[in-house]
Amino acid sequence: MSDHPAGRLELPPFRADHVGSLLRPQPLLEARAAHAAGTIDADGLRAAEDDAIREVVRLQEEAGLQSATDGEFRRSSWHMDFIYRLEGVTRAADTLTVTFHNNEGDIEFTPAALRVDGRISVRDTIFADAFEFLRDTVTTAAPKITIPSPNMVHYRGGQASIDTAVYPDIEEFWSDLSSAYAEEIRGLAALGARYIQLDDTSLAYLNDPRERAVVADRGEDAEHLHKRYIRQLNAAVGDRPEGVRVTTHMCRGNFRSSWVASGGYDFVAEELFNELDVDGFFLEFDDWRSGTFAPLRFVPKGKYVVLGLVTTKKGELESKDTLKRRIDEAAAYVPLEQLCLSPQCGFSSTVEGNSLSIEEELAKLRLIVETAEEVWG
Repeated sequence: MSDHPAGRLELPPFRADHVGSLLRPQPLLEARAAHAAGTIDADGLRAAEDDAIREVVRLQEEAGLQSATDGEFRRSSWHMDFIYRLEGVTRAADTLTVTFHNNEGDIEFTPAALRVDGRISVRDTIFADAFEFLRDTVTTAAPKITIPSPNMVHYRGGQASIDTAVYPDIEEFWSDLSSAYAEEIRGLAALGARYIQLDDTSLAYLNDPRERAVVADRGEDAEHLHKRYIRQLNAAVGDRPEGVRVTTHMCRGNFRSSWVASGGYDFVAEELFNELDVDGFFLEFDDWRSGTFAPLRFVPKGKYVVLGLVTTKKGELESKDTLKRRIDEAAAYVPLEQLCLSPQCGFSSTVEGNSLSIEEELAKLRLIVETAEEVWG
């Protein structure tokens, strides 16, 4: 390991960080099931969520993390719970079929589709009450709020999901979408949010030639779509209030320990790292699907890369020596002082969660904190 540790960071992303979602405890899962069955009301579910969030915030703080989320405990899905609250977006009657892969085979996820049938806007700050509760619950950590990237509104269904009677000019859709997100970020900032993460699968999926073929088959410009997405993200975050730190997490799919896409960051790297106006990049690097660290050579000074070296897809604990060796390998492409460490993704992107225990989750978070302290001081 380097003889010149780069030191602790006082602004996010932090040397030891995590993506956001955490495994739901059994009492919360039971409360959600009871609410769905009609045996407890919304207030009863909210009380169960409050209790679980207080506990999981303490877990993060006691693990030594400098940031804490609410585990996304009030959501069923990391992205759709947000997207359906955008004005102009409705839940479609049909469903989509997404095939996830794992070492044992394939599983299918059938989320509801979406339809853009009105002008997109934000009437009230989405997740405002969730953030306020988190803000008032943390004691030592920085409250971190995660929301899906605006690109997720487009990538799931493409232009076919956008009503041309509402948006005869697709540029108006993109303009409204970015403006809505800019308003959302201003709203969160007004509540005290200083650490906002935009989660994005599209910019990772587009590294996979199979995913680009799917995009091309529906009539999109698959070879340049990532450039459009980068521009739209910049339009959403470019005028963020002073003091707000923004990161993005790029994921290749995370559902019940399974994944969708493969491929290193090579296809998007040069434009992504040089042009995207964020403070840090959470990147998956936990297995062969993520490729090499070579694309990190495009990361400019002043931006941080959070290396997702610890997998959330299984409970087996990584070794510190292996993590330190891989950090050193990454430091051949981007200076050590610009690197941080995290899990490769959330532990529970959907309410079902990945195939590991809460005890194993906690061990991984502690491992990340301990390794970061030994590497960066």
